[in-house]
Amino acid sequence: MSNSIDHNTKKSSTVEGRKFRINATVAFLCLGFVGGMLGLSYASVPLYRIFCQVTGYGGTTQKAEDFTGKISEKTITVSFDSNISRNLEWSFKPKDRSVKLRLGEKVTAIFLAKNTGDTISTGEATFNVSPQAAGQYFNKIECFCFTEQTLKPGEMVEMPVLFFIDPDIENDPFLKNAEIITLSYSFYSKEKEIDEDAKTTNLDSQTETSTSLTAKLKTGS
Repeated sequence: MSNSIDHNTKKSSTVEGRKFRINATVAFLCLGFVGGMLGLSYASVPLYRIFCQVTGYGGTTQKAEDFTGKISEKTITVSFDSNISRNLEWSFKPKDRSVKLRLGEKVTAIFLAKNTGDTISTGEATFNVSPQAAGQYFNKIECFCFTEQTLKPGEMVEMPVLFFIDPDIENDPFLKNAEIITLSYSFYSKEKEIDEDAKTTNLDSQTETSTSLTAKLKTGS
C-alpha cells in the first residue's frame, strides 16, 4: 500500500513538473514574440524608408552623386507639380512647368518660393514622382526636400533640383514606353514645432528668472 502511494506521488510530481516546463516554455515564447513585435515596430519606419529608396515604391526617388554612364538618345518629359499647405502663407511654383531631356542627361529645375505673409515662417518640402514605378529610375543629385526653409515677409528664393533619369528605364517592360514623369513637391509649415520650442525656451527663461529673484530676496539684495 505504501509503495503504491509513493508511486502515485512520484507520478503526480512528474506530471506537475512537465506542466511547469510546458507553461514556462509557452510563456518564454510569448515574451519573445512580444519583444520581437516591439522591435519590428521601432524598425519598421527606417526599414520601410530603405525599401522605398531601393525599389522606388510609392514614387520615392533615388539619391545619386553623379551619372557618368552613356546618355541615351531616347527622350522623356518631366513635368513639375507644386502644392502648399493651408497654414503656410507662401506661394510656391516651378519656374518652368516641364522639361524634355534625354535619359541620363543631368538637368536643373528651379522652383520659386515666396513668403506672402507678414511674419517670418518656416516650411519643409516632401516629394514623390508618378507613375510611382518610375521612382527607382528618377535620381536626384541636389534637392531642397526635407530641409527646413525659413523666409522673411516678402522674401523670395530659388530652389534648384538637379536630377537625371536612369537609362535603365528603357529595359523596364512597364515603363519603356513612358513619355511623361511628374515630379511633385508639397510644402508644409514647420511653425508648430518652432512654437513648441519657443514655449520651452520661454518657460526655461522664466524659471531661471524666478530662481534668480528668489535668491536675491533670500540674500536681501
